[in-house]
Amino acid sequence: MRKKPTLSFWQIWNMSFGFLGIQFGFALQNANVSRIFETLGANVEDIPILWIAAPVTGLIVQPIIGHMSDKTWNRLGRRRPYFLFGAIFASLALLLMPNSPALWVAAGTLWIMDASINVSMEPFRAFVGDMLPNEQRTQGFAMQSFFIGTGAVVGSVLPYAMTNWLNIPNTAPEGVIPPSVRWSFYIGGVVFFLAILWTIFSTKEYPPEELEAFEESERRTTNKDEVLNEAEVASSQFAKVGGIMGLLGLLTVVVTQLMDLEKELYILGGILFLFFLLMMTAALLKSQKKDENALVEIFSDLLRMPLTMKQLALVQFFTWVGLFALWIYATAGITSHVYGTSDTTTKLYNDGADWVTILFGVYNGVAALMAFTLPVIAKYTNRKFTHFISLIIGGVSLASIYLFNDPNWLIVPMVGVGIAWASILSMPYAILTGSLPSNKMGIYMGIFNFFIVIPQILAATILGFMVKDLFGGESIFALVFGGVSMVVAAVLVLFVKDVATEN
Repeated sequence: MRKKPTLSFWQIWNMSFGFLGIQFGFALQNANVSRIFETLGANVEDIPILWIAAPVTGLIVQPIIGHMSDKTWNRLGRRRPYFLFGAIFASLALLLMPNSPALWVAAGTLWIMDASINVSMEPFRAFVGDMLPNEQRTQGFAMQSFFIGTGAVVGSVLPYAMTNWLNIPNTAPEGVIPPSVRWSFYIGGVVFFLAILWTIFSTKEYPPEELEAFEESERRTTNKDEVLNEAEVASSQFAKVGGIMGLLGLLTVVVTQLMDLEKELYILGGILFLFFLLMMTAALLKSQKKDENALVEIFSDLLRMPLTMKQLALVQFFTWVGLFALWIYATAGITSHVYGTSDTTTKLYNDGADWVTILFGVYNGVAALMAFTLPVIAKYTNRKFTHFISLIIGGVSLASIYLFNDPNWLIVPMVGVGIAWASILSMPYAILTGSLPSNKMGIYMGIFNFFIVIPQILAATILGFMVKDLFGGESIFALVFGGVSMVVAAVLVLFVKDVATEN
């Protein structure tokens, strides 16, 4: 039996370093894109639909990239070609975004940016499963959390630092992106590309035959086979699941039309109907014995996902509804509720928006520090308990933002959000990889992204409706809703089976 060698601290550091650049760009996107949209004329209730490009792109891109990277082997390796390709286009998008002359250009650039970030990011998750033995995977994902937090701190506070330390203006004429935001995106593009190059040139991957030998050894030392489902998927199963999705999509469209609901819900119905069409296509290909078609393979793996993955799917769903509410509505909610203004041309609004970037920096900074603490807690308890406590703290903290009137005190709930964020970036993936075969690590990581993306799509389609019609236009209540959703996720963690640690 062959066992994966234990890697040193610095080897894990190098293989994770690219996430510094990925999250640097991601943080700039999260903290500033709503601001860019509002500056270019978007109404606050329209912002969620503009953000929908990001999760829709991830829904499409990640499983495709995961499937492709599982089957790739060339001079750069298995995952590293995708790191490089994504970095090139994400960096270019970061340079273009703050120069968008119109709202539709900014929305389109966001689509390109998020697709490219997904191309780089998806294989990084599988990379940990490829390179590390089970006992080091918590540490590996925690190291990614450290770089995510560190990159996000710098990326989040950069516009604030540009204004307050370098005297670069944070205001501009109506419809023009402030110089502090533009320069932050330029720096982000450079950092993204250089960080990815560091990992590409400092880390070598195991060839496929070695990974296969390691997988056989791991199967013999864990109860992974108990939850792996390798049964053949019949074409009728594709048709059945696809039919259900098609009916749900049709029902969504009909109810939206009859009840005159927000038009964004048509997008959710359209996505469900697209899923139906793809499933029926896979059923047709399967009936024709074209089993090696990528579409058939992706949906076959989806239908026979491991038990642990199904259980984590519910946890991820409610977790990411909460996070997406934070990312969309932090700027609008805090500037209106705490600063008392929604006028994007005023200094008060832009000071508030700058403070939101600092708050994002706080929770990411806490996540970076907690990245080294959570593996220790997990070692003396377990990964499930660690994630449960972290989500409880994060959910209560997010909802409590409503109670604060002094912007300086908002740092307190952001510390709690940071604890949850560190766990969200590491514990679910550490639990998941223990239940996955090495030759399917990429595709299952891509499919796992469904349960991050689907709640984001749902949030993007209904949060605008909720803020406008249920919360009376007060976006701060979207943050309260997000906190409650995260607490629900914490409870669901208790029902997850961690294959690598439970017999």
